[in-house]
Amino acid sequence: MSVIVADIAADAGDWDAIPDRDALVQRALDAAAASCGVVLSGEAGVSVLLTDDRRMRDINREWRGLDKPTNVLSFAALPPDRLARDAGTAPFLGDIALAFETVLREALDEGKPLGDHVSHLLVHGFLHLVGHDHETDAEARAMEALETRVLAGMGIPDPYGADEPDSAAPGSPGPGR
Repeated sequence: MSVIVADIAADAGDWDAIPDRDALVQRALDAAAASCGVVLSGEAGVSVLLTDDRRMRDINREWRGLDKPTNVLSFAALPPDRLARDAGTAPFLGDIALAFETVLREALDEGKPLGDHVSHLLVHGFLHLVGHDHETDAEARAMEALETRVLAGMGIPDPYGADEPDSAAPGSPGPGR
């Protein structure tokens, strides 16, 4: 059984508006770790940056060449093949960053509780850290199904909705990398 140690930093945005914010972050990361399909033994670290659109735009521009904010970005510390080989000894999995204004706007636009949407994006980001991706339609379907299953275990409804188009498909406005 793995233990995720979250290093949480809020440098901008109104993240204090989320009751028990740090507990929510920890719960989402723990749920994702328990269901991600990668065996992690012992403690594994994840850094979570809760920031605003301005900072996220800077990060997105610097690391992805996209001059715009996005909801979530993930930066894995290890490539998937090395993670699988070193999972028991890798103490740090990577970084996840979320942009408050974008996340809040999406939650309001989609009629979702902010905490549920934040949990979804944290699960999505964590799955990227352990090698899941959505570059192809098959990868997108698999990742979306895993996210939905993790969130259901947390009591959070399907974030993609049964009647909505596949928002995780490449090129669509689903969670960022």
